[in-house]
Amino acid sequence: MSEQTNKPADYSAGNIQVLEGLEAVRKRPAMYIGDVGIKGLHHLIWEVVDNSIDEALAGFCDTITVSIQENNSITVSDNGRGIPVGMHPTQNKSALEVVMTVLHAGGKFDKDTYKVSGGLHGVGVSCVNALSKDMKVTVHSKDGKIYEQSYKKGSPQAPVAPVGETDKTGTTVWFMPDDEIFTHHEYVWDRVANRLRELAFLNAGITIVLEDLRDVDEQGNPLSETFYSEGGIKEFVEYLDDSKEKLIDEAVYIEGEKANIPVQVAMSYNTSFSENVVSYVNNINTHEGGTHVSGFRRALTRTLKNYADKSGLLDKVKVDISGDDFREGLTAVISVKVAEPQFEGQTKTKLGNSDAVGAVDSAVSDMLNTYLEENPRSAKQIVQKVILAAQARHAARKAREMVQRKNVMSSTSLPGKLADCSSKDAALSELYLVEGDSAGGSAKQGREREYQAILPLRGKILNVEKAQEHKIYDNEEIKNMITAMGVRFGKDGDEKALDMEKLRYHKIVIMTDADVDGSHIRTLILTFFFRYMRDLIDNGYVYIAQPPLYQVKKGAKQKYCWTEEDRLLAIQEMGGDENKVSVQRYKGLGEMNPEQLWETTMNPETRTMKLVTVESAAEADHLFSMLMGDEVPPRREFIEKHAKYANIDI
Repeated sequence: MSEQTNKPADYSAGNIQVLEGLEAVRKRPAMYIGDVGIKGLHHLIWEVVDNSIDEALAGFCDTITVSIQENNSITVSDNGRGIPVGMHPTQNKSALEVVMTVLHAGGKFDKDTYKVSGGLHGVGVSCVNALSKDMKVTVHSKDGKIYEQSYKKGSPQAPVAPVGETDKTGTTVWFMPDDEIFTHHEYVWDRVANRLRELAFLNAGITIVLEDLRDVDEQGNPLSETFYSEGGIKEFVEYLDDSKEKLIDEAVYIEGEKANIPVQVAMSYNTSFSENVVSYVNNINTHEGGTHVSGFRRALTRTLKNYADKSGLLDKVKVDISGDDFREGLTAVISVKVAEPQFEGQTKTKLGNSDAVGAVDSAVSDMLNTYLEENPRSAKQIVQKVILAAQARHAARKAREMVQRKNVMSSTSLPGKLADCSSKDAALSELYLVEGDSAGGSAKQGREREYQAILPLRGKILNVEKAQEHKIYDNEEIKNMITAMGVRFGKDGDEKALDMEKLRYHKIVIMTDADVDGSHIRTLILTFFFRYMRDLIDNGYVYIAQPPLYQVKKGAKQKYCWTEEDRLLAIQEMGGDENKVSVQRYKGLGEMNPEQLWETTMNPETRTMKLVTVESAAEADHLFSMLMGDEVPPRREFIEKHAKYANIDI
């Protein structure tokens, strides 16, 4: 019997597609900006702002303004030298047009123009052009004239032309992201503000203004915030630690240049039990660390250990001390400037330059040694903190081992409350962490048993922000979550590292009530995941369920609504008379019967879930510390600032 197949057409030279100009970017945008969702949309701003920051690093710019327009377009202005507008020597067109329309074109490849640069491939602003429905660049040139050029989807609409005269210099870029490419279309204030605040800390003395014309007060003034730092990354550390109890009075600032690599490090210790080391190369946040972080950790451990040994502070300590112990309660920002950075992977999140190890190690060793000698009181407090961390680590190891002894792959070891799924394929399986037995009961009845597992949680889990690690693993609900998920600790010899080889579910869904208690429980779980199971988040396994807030009903018609705007729209669709429409406000998951819970929140065909991601580790650390820590004033300020976004029934 012959086998019928669908064979492809002949493969020849004619099948090789050549994408001219910026077509390649429009064809495969995720290759250049990561994705076409909310992250990629905001990445467009970073690319344009990075060009202005490069001007600042070169010493020609001190003010940058970012404006979110009413229609969600973006304007970025700076007072730098202005992109050159003269004819390019080989391209036979204005240098401005070359920069805006040709990949791998820009001043950052010429080391006489920019000694260091945040960009790596030189595709930034041309990519933004390619992915914008409309764009306009205005250059205030050093020759006293204003030049403009407009584009549509990356294509120039006319040659660069003078449109006026000026007595200043700088570049203004306006762009409207192409809604045919992006799946998310609205810019988020906090997301933009966090990145610009970060850039202000990393580049002391530069003023960055953010304004939002979508949010205007009664006087017509837009929401606005100005970011400026005189103290740079030392102030950054103080900002990150403002909701934590200080262990030493003032952050330690280290600056030096080794092997032609300028190094800046700021560090402090607090009484918390977590480590927060944030690293940057040429203003790029290296999420995965790299050689500069390795150099810092090596110097920190060696210098502190030598000091402690020499001072006799470890003479009576009966437990061994590891590198982790020297970093408990540590907050540090590492910033290096490298002329030819070598990043590992397309995402540019791990530095690979081998000379950065020695440069950072040498700079930190020299200045930290001096600090410890000149500040014996602070030095003693740090070493005492290290000793306590070592003792707690030993207790935590025993607690983890106790949990893991029960966590073997057999059905008898799983928590009694877990209603497991029948599938053994982790990629297809989902674990719902559900608030309360009532909602858990509805979820168990409404779920798809083949691939959805339900674990009801009783009340609020332990606040891990305020607890030592060994006490965390004594908490019954946390033990149940760890056991149900099947994960183990101790990957590659690191006793804290998460080994996810036996992870039983690739979707872990937090499903809590749409009220204040539900929000608190969700935050407690997220705090635990962020502090102790960060790999679950980084690998895209953690989600937040989105149950509806309302059911709007009139006769046989009904509609579920997730926002107040949805509710008002549903009432309009049903005639517009609120008195003739039944509106049910769901305050708890238990108020929905199993069929409703499945239909609205658990059915993959109709549900909405939020993927939990970490855009900025520094901001995430700051937020969790502020929300779940001991300091009340920062938390009160946050609640007052964001109260208008809360959906609270009085």
